[in-house]
Amino acid sequence: MMLEIVSEVADITTKLGVVHAETEDYTLDGRHIRIKGKDHLYFGSCSYLGLEHDARLKAAAIDSINRYGTHFASSRVYVSSVFYTEAEAMFRKMFGKPVLMLQSVTLGHLSNIPILVGDQDAVIMDANCHDSIQNAVQLLKTRDIHVELVRHNRLDMLEGRIKALKESYQRVWYLCDGVYSMHGDYAPIKELYALMDQYEQFYIYVDDIHGMSWAGPNGTGYVMSQGDYHPKMYLVTGLTKAFGSFGGLMIYPEEDSFKLVKNCSKAFIFSVQIPPVMMGATLASAKIHLTPEIYTMQDALKSRVEFFNSTAKKLELPLINETNSPICFIGVGKPDVGYNMVRRLMNAGHFINLSVFPSVSYNNTGLRITLNTNLTFEDIEKLLGDIAFFLPQALSDSNSTMKDIIKSFRLVA
Repeated sequence: MMLEIVSEVADITTKLGVVHAETEDYTLDGRHIRIKGKDHLYFGSCSYLGLEHDARLKAAAIDSINRYGTHFASSRVYVSSVFYTEAEAMFRKMFGKPVLMLQSVTLGHLSNIPILVGDQDAVIMDANCHDSIQNAVQLLKTRDIHVELVRHNRLDMLEGRIKALKESYQRVWYLCDGVYSMHGDYAPIKELYALMDQYEQFYIYVDDIHGMSWAGPNGTGYVMSQGDYHPKMYLVTGLTKAFGSFGGLMIYPEEDSFKLVKNCSKAFIFSVQIPPVMMGATLASAKIHLTPEIYTMQDALKSRVEFFNSTAKKLELPLINETNSPICFIGVGKPDVGYNMVRRLMNAGHFINLSVFPSVSYNNTGLRITLNTNLTFEDIEKLLGDIAFFLPQALSDSNSTMKDIIKSFRLVA
């Protein structure tokens, strides 16, 4: 039944042009995409710092493909391309910990979780943790490992479960995101550190791909912006968002777990390597991250996020979970209101991501808007002005009101 619902929603949103869309651009500038013969301001990119258009990354990618070809066709268990040695050394310098590069964060979770979680451990997942984590956890169930969910960011409930499980299991793991990809809210990292200090059996495993580059010292991410690396934390992040290149990073608190995953990970042993073209871009981006320039880029994004938040508040838009992350979510309530808004916004020249059931609860449909440094303040102001103009009309068409949105999201009026 759920698959049928997902397919039906996909059919509806495909007809609207907001999923399964195809660009028609000959070149991309980071601000616009062309769909069905019309240019749209693009508020769906997760390249938050716009580094995919940085001349240094492009030049390094071109040089790498010219020198090393399009592909290095060997498993890393036999031999790694020269790029990995330099890149992993640079990431060790950034994080101060052992780092393993794999082709994606998804493969990282599939490699890490079954190896790190022991047969005598228990796993607690935040209800909103990324689907890639949840899929990897399915592999644990074949070993009868205890797995459960806890409500999103409810530390009181989490601590209750730690107390209940700690006497029966060797380790109690909490799996979460650093920055949640739907609403842009954060894991309570400092409070989780305190719980790890308090409970010997408690460990955390965090996916911070949406926090990478735009936050933290040397762009190491939101989690690292909250304090030093905790000795009981396992951190995963990636290069496919704000970093401007390709691949996943697995960071370990000590050498033993790093070696264990490197020696036993099927993704490391059997999978193809990251192509030279992307490794060249990775090295160029890492060099930028290791200079003060990364903080200038972070500040440029921060100013856009602050402008978005202040303008949305001025226009009295229902902004969910106001943070300084570049993921913004404006609630609209019913799915019909969301479909109506997307159609109106596309006609006005905007492309945003619609979040709709079953990705969110039925009456928690919203406009997921991602910001990047290629977008101008005028672009942001135009989008929010159009949302403020169209939302009352879309609500009226569906016999809904702003009070319905507030009720659905439990907002303060």
